[in-house]
Amino acid sequence: MPVFSAHSSESEDPLLRPVFGFRNKLARIIWMVVWCVLFRFSPTPLHSYRSWLLRRFGARLGPNNFIYPSARIWAPWLLETEAVVTIGSSVEVYNPGGVRLGHHTIVSQNAYLCGATHDYNTPEFTYHAKLISTEPHTWICARAIVLPGVVCGEGSVLGAGSVISKKMDAWTVYAGNPAIAVRKRNRLDSNIKVDGASC
Repeated sequence: MPVFSAHSSESEDPLLRPVFGFRNKLARIIWMVVWCVLFRFSPTPLHSYRSWLLRRFGARLGPNNFIYPSARIWAPWLLETEAVVTIGSSVEVYNPGGVRLGHHTIVSQNAYLCGATHDYNTPEFTYHAKLISTEPHTWICARAIVLPGVVCGEGSVLGAGSVISKKMDAWTVYAGNPAIAVRKRNRLDSNIKVDGASC
């Protein structure tokens, strides 16, 4: 009986074949150790320090990000953010297909960005990773879930505890499970400059 895993690329059972290769697994193990030792217990105000750690693992982060110590990023090298992005307490970013967060995006506490799924109609239970992206001024509220491949339009809001599986229209508030559009949001006419450009 294997000590760590029964997965084998030679297995006749498709559910015992590994989805990810050795290098991917090794990188995630190293990141997990760093997260446990250096990231998770860092004082909350040290947002720049945590951004620095994520960049060491390949994250492409804009300036002035606010990533909280209990946030869990599955693969930092597949995370991209613009300026003034918040990833709140206990947020889980499962990003095998990548996650891109536009400027002034807020992902509130305990939200879950789920970037992969399986095809339950195949014997292999085929794994599909998909990009999740938010456009500027998006707000993903507490305990909300964003499913694989979702694009959150500019200024869109996903209400607390809601689950979204389709594109969110710009400046629209969604709520429920499955989430539906419930109202429009006032468009933000802002003169804030991001990287030298008005937003």
